[in-house]
Amino acid sequence: MRTHAIVDSPVGLLTLVEEQREVVGLYMIEQRHRPDPTLDGERDDTALPDLRSQLEAYWARELREFTVPLRLVGTDFQRRVWQALQTIPYGETWSYGKLAAEIGAPGASRAVGLANGRNPVGIVVPCHRVVGATGSLTGYGGGLERKRWLLDHERGALW
Repeated sequence: MRTHAIVDSPVGLLTLVEEQREVVGLYMIEQRHRPDPTLDGERDDTALPDLRSQLEAYWARELREFTVPLRLVGTDFQRRVWQALQTIPYGETWSYGKLAAEIGAPGASRAVGLANGRNPVGIVVPCHRVVGATGSLTGYGGGLERKRWLLDHERGALW
């Protein structure tokens, strides 16, 4: 059974979704490719205490790597991309090409971009750390303004 909590954050309201004590979703308001919210289960704003605590530490720049248990539901290829995203160091960015090479599919930049855009657990699985080949900000399910904010936050530009 799924439950969800809605929390405020510097990038707006976030919907956190869990199933059997594993995080299965973290969605921003007006996020592209967001699953139907009726699948989020019952609302319980006391749910996901570990994730809420880790997010608070992330916003305070006291946490660089999330350790909450995840259940990433997608195709094998998508899960490979999402696992690789978790290896991008805090405050750094990779190109789609580098990410494709990291998963052993150097010619699959476009497919990597599509999988990146379907990431069900934003911020925790840091899809915001992927940029265009020239370093330009390209697509982000939560919107480019949020992507820019998250990258600036991790680089310390907001302090």
